[in-house]
Amino acid sequence: MPSRRGPRRWVPHLLVALIAVGSLAGLAFRPEADTNPGSADYVILAGSAGLRWDDLDPQRTPTLWREASKGSIGWLSVRSAMRVTCPSDGWLTLGAGNYAAWPRSTSGSVCEPVAPALTQPDGIGANLTDQRTVVQNNQDRLPYGAVPGALAESVRCTYAFGPGAAMAAARPFGRVDKYQASFPATPPSGLLSECNLSIVDLGTISGTGTERETRVRTADALLARVVAARPQRSLMIVAGVSDTERSNRLHVAIAEGEGWNDGWLTSAGTGRDGYLQLIDLAPTVLTALAKPQPDKLFAGRNVTVVEGRPAGVADAMLGVHNADHRAIAQNAVAGIFFKVLAILQILLFLLAVPVMVRARRHTGPRGPALPPPRLILGLELALIAGALAIPAALLADATPWWRNSHPAWVFGSVTALFIAVGLALVRFAPRYGRTLWPLGATAGIAAMVVGFDLLTGAQLQLNGVAGYSAVNGGRYSGVGGVGLGVFVTGLLVLAGSLGQWITREWRPVVVVLLGGIGVVMVGSPYLGADPVGAIAVTAGVCVAAAITTGGWLTFSRFAWALLGGLIVTFGFALVDVSRPAADQSILGRVLTELLNGTAGPAMQRAAAANGQALLNSPLTILAVAGVLMLAFCQFSPWGGLNRLFGLHPALRAAGAGVTVATLIAGVLNGSALTVAGAAAATAVPTAVLTALRVLLHAADRTRPEGETDGPGGPLTRAATSPDVHASS
Repeated sequence: MPSRRGPRRWVPHLLVALIAVGSLAGLAFRPEADTNPGSADYVILAGSAGLRWDDLDPQRTPTLWREASKGSIGWLSVRSAMRVTCPSDGWLTLGAGNYAAWPRSTSGSVCEPVAPALTQPDGIGANLTDQRTVVQNNQDRLPYGAVPGALAESVRCTYAFGPGAAMAAARPFGRVDKYQASFPATPPSGLLSECNLSIVDLGTISGTGTERETRVRTADALLARVVAARPQRSLMIVAGVSDTERSNRLHVAIAEGEGWNDGWLTSAGTGRDGYLQLIDLAPTVLTALAKPQPDKLFAGRNVTVVEGRPAGVADAMLGVHNADHRAIAQNAVAGIFFKVLAILQILLFLLAVPVMVRARRHTGPRGPALPPPRLILGLELALIAGALAIPAALLADATPWWRNSHPAWVFGSVTALFIAVGLALVRFAPRYGRTLWPLGATAGIAAMVVGFDLLTGAQLQLNGVAGYSAVNGGRYSGVGGVGLGVFVTGLLVLAGSLGQWITREWRPVVVVLLGGIGVVMVGSPYLGADPVGAIAVTAGVCVAAAITTGGWLTFSRFAWALLGGLIVTFGFALVDVSRPAADQSILGRVLTELLNGTAGPAMQRAAAANGQALLNSPLTILAVAGVLMLAFCQFSPWGGLNRLFGLHPALRAAGAGVTVATLIAGVLNGSALTVAGAAAATAVPTAVLTALRVLLHAADRTRPEGETDGPGGPLTRAATSPDVHASS
């Protein structure tokens, strides 16, 4: 008998190792490197601060409409080194190919006009007198390492028309090779072929109504003269280079030329068809001109063209597909949603405390009675609803709620409907009376919602209330911080719940199997596209697997968990670092910077982002409230969490894994407690529910005379639950 049992003990360990290797192999697959769709002898970049897609019209702006119809188009995120990109920041960022900023003198609600100090001593070019100071400020005071003028320094000659264009075309020491204050009404032959890069300022589009329409018409008429004067084998790029008010918007991006027709513009920096960043334009110009890119100065990636765009501009960019309008609604509603969620969950926890206290103090016929069954059932349903709020919000983003005149109310109503559906699925399931069913079922629903979204292109997260906004410029594809928190929590809590059904030696297999799926889905560039998040999930899975069989996280268990996590992490990192720099993910770029000693700015950016997210995100409140509630359940004699973990050690392992994964992911991704807050909002309510059930099971079931629990009530069902009696 021992000889037959001995080899079987190695089977779970072998399966764990195979799953880890499979996860590493799944992360190793990446898309092929993007290729430039066409080359050009000349590039003409026409920029207009504030130009948006809803400014375009076939009658008012025939030239812009024609260029958009012929060329490839996309939504342009104009993120710069400032929180809001004003025109001067946008033009400077364009010329730097990196997040840059122009010094500001005011902080009002409207951006300052573009008015750089210019001199023209020779009548040919121009000098930006403040350029050296601007370059020094971007190098010394901002954490992006931007060098304004890096684009101009990489080409033979630049020709700038207008003050904004001069800011983009100036070299780092301030010289603009050729300059005119405006594009001539009757341009001489060959004007745009004097330099291989010409930059034209089409003017600033601001205001509303007739005033805005007049400025758009003026810009369109100027663009018509530029298009008429463009030379052969030229690439025309039209971009709305900035905002004009202190609010973030998405803007126009058009590329028209040989090889650039009838498609979506995209870049490896966004990973989303139809989306590109302002910092992507500089490397695109150099690639189109077959010029080498400056080493370590550009933060953007080459823009490419993908097929699948609707034939009409209106069908592609306006109406139901207006991403700019959806992003505006998302920014407004997201803050409301998470604030309301934080308030409601805190109220739920406050209501749960006296119920738990009363459940623990029932000591016999002479003691106080247990809480009424209806109160317990109502509290249970409210806690389940709270845990389902974020997954329901993700599903609500599949509806066009943002097109309504009252988007917040419509979104709230749709979210409530999906919460009700999920609540019914959990409540009316035959296993509802089982102790772990609400916890495991809600975790499974959360993981399934996020997982299905990732498998279908993360459509629910882009510009979604429970996702991320393209105008913020942080992420455009894959899994966001909120989705990551919900997904890893759902997987590990589900693994912990399932682990209670099997023998201890096989529990690590369940945890690693579901965790390995999570690592691949989070880290794969085809799905979650978050390699840093994959590292965090790997760490959490290793910790959970190490203690899922029971006991505490001893040094030996921690060492094995750390070793397993490092093997997977460094395996993926080495594969990523071995690729060309342009094809590396953020993980490869960070490791490369660490190896060559240039990671200081990246660490500074991460620290600044963590500080901002910590102070400004309502999810920080959810994370803190969740920790305080779990601490109450853990250390109070009537909390019930210690008994829950004693009866179900796999759940304690899941909790430890979730904590490790979400904290690491938040810190490394610069989102502080955002990931942990989403995890707390998903898991803590049902953890409180489960702890309450354990308290009720442990209490004396004798009733004072005359008090009964109705047939089929939650106490009766709980008392007859087979898994509870087996555990007890």
